[in-house]
Amino acid sequence: MILTSKQRAYLRSLATAEPTIMQVGKDGIGENLVKTVSNALEARELIKLSVLDNCAWTPREAAEALAEATDSAVVCTVGKKLVLYRPSKKNPKIELQ
Repeated sequence: MILTSKQRAYLRSLATAEPTIMQVGKDGIGENLVKTVSNALEARELIKLSVLDNCAWTPREAAEALAEATDSAVVCTVGKKLVLYRPSKKNPKIELQ
């Protein structure tokens, strides 16, 4: 999924109010994390994760790997946080232009 710069800026503004709901830890990105992230994306469309210090992945690497595994788009990575977006198939809430 490819986002334009305007879409990415809009999603980034929405993400500032979102809480961090998951963490990528020392186990890295496994099957359970991918499944959980995919379910969260279906329910929320926009999610924020944090990468713990003991994780072998950088936030950018983790974001790219999760986006590829969940068929989502990386909105941004700032510090140890990353934001992913995927429109819901059943109940879309966020409307992009």
